[in-house]
Amino acid sequence: MTRLSWGMIGGGEGSQIGPAHRISAGLDGHFNLAAAALDIDPARGKSFAVELGVSGDRAYGNWQEMLDGEKGRSDRLDLVTIATPNSTHYEIARSFLEAGFNVLCEKPITMTAKEAEHIVAIAEETGQICAVNYGYSGYPLVRQMRAMVANGDLGKVRLMKAEFAHGFHADEADADNPRVRWRYDPAQAGTSAVFADAGIHAFHMACFVADQSPTEISADFASLVGNRQLEDDAMINIRMDGGALCRLWTSAVAVGRMHGLTLQVFGENGGLSWQQQHPDQLLWTPLNGRTQILERGDGTLSEQAVRASRIAIGHAEGLPVAFANIYHDLADVLRAQKNGSTPDPLALDYPKATDGLWSMKAIEAAAKSAGSGGTWVGL
Repeated sequence: MTRLSWGMIGGGEGSQIGPAHRISAGLDGHFNLAAAALDIDPARGKSFAVELGVSGDRAYGNWQEMLDGEKGRSDRLDLVTIATPNSTHYEIARSFLEAGFNVLCEKPITMTAKEAEHIVAIAEETGQICAVNYGYSGYPLVRQMRAMVANGDLGKVRLMKAEFAHGFHADEADADNPRVRWRYDPAQAGTSAVFADAGIHAFHMACFVADQSPTEISADFASLVGNRQLEDDAMINIRMDGGALCRLWTSAVAVGRMHGLTLQVFGENGGLSWQQQHPDQLLWTPLNGRTQILERGDGTLSEQAVRASRIAIGHAEGLPVAFANIYHDLADVLRAQKNGSTPDPLALDYPKATDGLWSMKAIEAAAKSAGSGGTWVGL
C-alpha cells in the first residue's frame, strides 16, 4: 500500500492536539508526514519537523511558506491538517482549498457562520475534501449508536441528553494563564467559549447519531469565574428537524468532572447511553426490557462499528484510534479520488465542512439566545 502524502500546520512540540493527530494519521500506515509548519516560532517549528522525519526543504517556518513551497510540487500533498488557533482556521483552510489541496481542519472550522459558508462553497466549487475534526464521532460505539438509530431499533428518537462538562478552568488563579485566558477572549475565541470549545462536540455527536439537523436553539450562558467575557458554563436546548429534542449541558467549571462527554438517546422503543471515559461499552435498554451492555469488538455489531474496531474485544481502545478512524475514512476517499473509483460507503461518515457550518450556526444562535434571555432562535 502506497502511503498518502500528508502535511500538518500547527500542532508543534508541547501541543495538546498535535501528537493525537500524528499518532492517528500513522496508525494504519495510510499517511506519511511529508511537510509541516508546526510552530508560531519558525526556527522551533522547522527543527521539530525535522525531528519528526520531515526533510529540511519541506520543514517550513509558517503556513504561507508551506503553501508557496508545496503548491507547485509534482508530489503534491494529498491532505493538509490544520491544528492552529481558532482565529487562523478560515484563512488557512481557504488558501489551501483554493490552491487545490484537501483539508482536515480542527474545530471550529471558522470564527463565524459566514466564513464557514464560504469554506463550504469553495470546497464545492473546487471539488476538494474539507473535513472537520469532530474526532469523537470516530469511536466504534458512537457509530454503533448511529447505525441502531438508522436501523429503527429505537423507533422515533424523542429526546437526547448530551454533556461535555469538565472542571479544568475552575481555578480563578488561572485567570492569566495564557493556555486558559485565550479561550475567554472574544478576539481569539469568537462569540462563545465553552460551548464552542467543548459543548460543540456533544452537539455534533447528537446530530451525527440521530442523523438530524438543528432548527431552533434556546440557551443560557453563565460566566462563573472571575471577569471572563465569555461563558464557562452553558445549558442549551435544541430542536431537531426530525422531531427530536436535545438537552445539552457544557461546562469548564464542573470540579471533579474529567472529560465528561456523554450522550443518551431515548426513542419510542428503547434508549442508548455512552460515555467517552468508558468508550468500549454502550448501554442498550429496549422498551420494557433489561439493560444490555454492548461491547466494542463484538463481531455481531453493525458494519460501521466492526469496521471502526481495531483491537480484540476486552482490550481498551481510546482517542487516537477514534481519530484514526477519521483518517482511515479520508484515506479511502482520497484513494478513490486519485483512482477515479468509488469509495467504501462506510467511509463517507467523516465530519464534513457542512457539519462545521451547522456548528457555527449553532454557536451564533446560542450566543444570540443567551443574550436575549433564552428566547428560541432559528438556524
